[in-house]
Amino acid sequence: MARRSIYMDHNATTPLHPEVKKEIVKALDTFGNPSSLHGYGREARKLVEASREKVAAFINAEPDQVIFMGSGSEANNTVLSIMECPSKECSCTAEGKRDIITTAIEHPCVLETSKCLQGKGVNVSYLGADCLGKIDAEALKEMLTDRTGIVSIMMANNEIGTIQDVKTLASITHKRNALFHTDAVQAVGKIPVDVKALDVDFLTLSAHKIYGPKGIGALYVKKGVPFCPLIRGGHQERGRRAGTENTIGIIGFGKAIEMRAREMEEEGRKLLELKKILREGIEKNIQDIKFNGHPSDCLAGTLNVSFEGAEGESILLYLDLEGVAISTGSACASGSLDPSHVLLATGIKAEDAHGSIRVSLGRENTKKDVEYFLKILPKVITKIRKMSTVHTKEKK
Repeated sequence: MARRSIYMDHNATTPLHPEVKKEIVKALDTFGNPSSLHGYGREARKLVEASREKVAAFINAEPDQVIFMGSGSEANNTVLSIMECPSKECSCTAEGKRDIITTAIEHPCVLETSKCLQGKGVNVSYLGADCLGKIDAEALKEMLTDRTGIVSIMMANNEIGTIQDVKTLASITHKRNALFHTDAVQAVGKIPVDVKALDVDFLTLSAHKIYGPKGIGALYVKKGVPFCPLIRGGHQERGRRAGTENTIGIIGFGKAIEMRAREMEEEGRKLLELKKILREGIEKNIQDIKFNGHPSDCLAGTLNVSFEGAEGESILLYLDLEGVAISTGSACASGSLDPSHVLLATGIKAEDAHGSIRVSLGRENTKKDVEYFLKILPKVITKIRKMSTVHTKEKK
């Protein structure tokens, strides 16, 4: 079988959709500052607001509830940082309600920000997850106190794909008069997301996970909830995020959302079928494996699997030599030699977490791609295991 070039790391980032690329190229001459009152500025403002309307409509929000930001990480930082607002004049939080509850399986931008806030005196509590990556609603009830200000729980996990019951978790949170935020970066554009039905206070989304450009994200903020800007110094985004808007990025974001509205449902069915073939093929051809994450409440294109006696980094590099791009976990943690915090939180042993890979499929992947992957993967695992003293010792 001839060597192919296959990208299977869509949870890390996605290639630009051809229609998004066309829209960005067309908009490159739109250089006006959206805040300027002359014709160039008005032209840019018109395009920015058109994209805002598309994003808002896609998640069933109002346009003025969507704030464009530099990334999903910035949006998450903005929400959590409300709990440390130093301004006495700001009414962003009720007196005494400054505690944060989050989970042990969040994206690093939430976990690292939480740790930073802890160092500044904010009390942060962490919910665990079960063996499938689910958050226990009863555990949340027990952890909530009258001091809880914000609960932040991601909608779909970036490493194992498990989807949380956000509606129930938000309802429990609101009964204790706390705010609820969900990092929906991996969910928006892959599963239906309706902010009104979910009744969340804040929701984070990002363009580069849905075939849009990098460097542009957004935050949904429910009307009437407390809010405090993270970046100050300008009137942009109705005074909620200073800095000249990334016009080109926003236009690309809007087009990516438009294409998701057209293609998401059909693509989801295709990816689910491809994942089924992939999972069954791995089960049939490779022994001593474990699939991680929920078997059904999971993103259609995400498959995380551990291989006993084979290090994830080695699997990644050998597959890369064969033309296949996958991940060993979160791309944002790829510089770390520590095992996945997500897998450890689900109870997996450190050595098994080290032997895990994440395959995340996308719109351009085909059955032939999966067949090629299944052709070379067993050979790669066999080669690595032959060099593994741990695996050979255990099998003697």
